[in-house]
Amino acid sequence: MLNFVICDDNPNILDKIEKILKSIFTKHSFDARVAFMSEDFDEILEYVDSNKTDVLILDINLKNGKSGLQIAETVRKKNKDAYIIFTTAHLEYAMMAYKFKTFDYIAKPLTHERLEETIVRLFEDISGLPKKYIKIDNKNTIIDENEINYIKRDGMKLIFHTSSRDYEIYSSFNKIQDSLPSNFVRCHKSFIVNINNVVNFDPVESRLYFQDNDFCDIGPKYKIEIAEVFKNDGFFE
Repeated sequence: MLNFVICDDNPNILDKIEKILKSIFTKHSFDARVAFMSEDFDEILEYVDSNKTDVLILDINLKNGKSGLQIAETVRKKNKDAYIIFTTAHLEYAMMAYKFKTFDYIAKPLTHERLEETIVRLFEDISGLPKKYIKIDNKNTIIDENEINYIKRDGMKLIFHTSSRDYEIYSSFNKIQDSLPSNFVRCHKSFIVNINNVVNFDPVESRLYFQDNDFCDIGPKYKIEIAEVFKNDGFFE
């Protein structure tokens, strides 16, 4: 289990980061916890000095003239392997932050999407087994491709449908289709399907079914092609 330590002199931001991290850990089944968090510079140093710490999320500008950079400098003298992530509203500190073998630098106001992207990359780096994630917009919203059942076109929007929620963006199939993995196949003028998540193919009703009886339609133009895809994939064996 990875132990995360958070330091920020704003208690509201501390609580926000903790809640976001717990949500990310749950969503991705990451073996991690928020082991300690504090507004106090000295409390953080005392904890890190005597406890296993894998990841530190540090605000650069702290009260009383203290800095997350000072924490990082002290930590690095004893712990060369801890992942350090800095947060700050002052972008001019970015270059200084990387001096301490920084994994990432997140500008405030911090968002769920931006922190999730960083934590996902961190676990990929640790495991050495990169997962495939699809970035769907310029806000760094990422989705594990395995969670996507299908992508639906709805007017000017695309809806990425997963078993847990929908993600909506303004885009078109023409803009995204070439960047999708090969297991995403066009099956209808309004649907691109993740064939890896299909649990039943009904050629009579022209539908592809997923878990929980969710489904998408097969257009007449794509019916023969879809049948060949599932035949070649051993779906009918």
